[in-house]
Amino acid sequence: MSKSDSALAQVQARAGDAPVALGLILGSGLGHIADMVAGEAFDYSELEGFPVSAVSGHSAKLVVGELWGMRVAVFGGRAHYYERGQADAMRVPLELLKALGAKQVILTNAAGSFRADIPPGDLMLISDHINFSGLNPLIGEATDARFVNMTNAYDAEMRARLEAPAKAEDISLKSGVYSWYSGPSFETPAEIKALQILGTDAVGMSTVPEVILARFLGLKAAAISVITNMAAGMGSETISHEHTKSMAPIGAAKLERILRRYISG
Repeated sequence: MSKSDSALAQVQARAGDAPVALGLILGSGLGHIADMVAGEAFDYSELEGFPVSAVSGHSAKLVVGELWGMRVAVFGGRAHYYERGQADAMRVPLELLKALGAKQVILTNAAGSFRADIPPGDLMLISDHINFSGLNPLIGEATDARFVNMTNAYDAEMRARLEAPAKAEDISLKSGVYSWYSGPSFETPAEIKALQILGTDAVGMSTVPEVILARFLGLKAAAISVITNMAAGMGSETISHEHTKSMAPIGAAKLERILRRYISG
């Protein structure tokens, strides 16, 4: 029995075997959405093969149940590459999500913006990504399935379905390219300039390996960045994790309104 099979048995024993329609992976400061799910909660430490993240601002638990009329699986936190040097840290959770019946996953993160028209407190819908880290969660995968087509990594139909509720709620949701930087140190101004030349609109330390894994597993993916600061050298704030946590709730309130309409719609 694989680790995801074991985790599946653990989850279904308490949450039942009805399929979930959607998975949500929540970034820094966004874990409160997991508390809104009416269902069963599992600490990551309970589930075989799940990573145990020690990043403050993340609530490392899985909640399976009903949210705004839809059966969902909400991951209240994620493990990052920078914690233990594992790009595939979220593979078992995503394998479990697929085993639970989900066809799609929405990922959220906190990110630094390169664009004056996407300031702190705003949201950015990810249209594509640049794997600036050069790392990949499929390194070591032995089958030819590792050669994943990433042309439509961020599903166009899901993105359109997220733009509609943003418009209805009068929330600015501009699209842009997200770059993955491994962390845990923040980027230097020189690195930010290099990323800007490459076409980056926002930068962060997550999401890309999970999207690669999602596409590998056949899950459709979409992702939204909560902008918590301007990228290094582009703003006056002092960039820190504490600043990220303090700013995330501003965008999280907007994100919650979008997700509510997306899920209940």
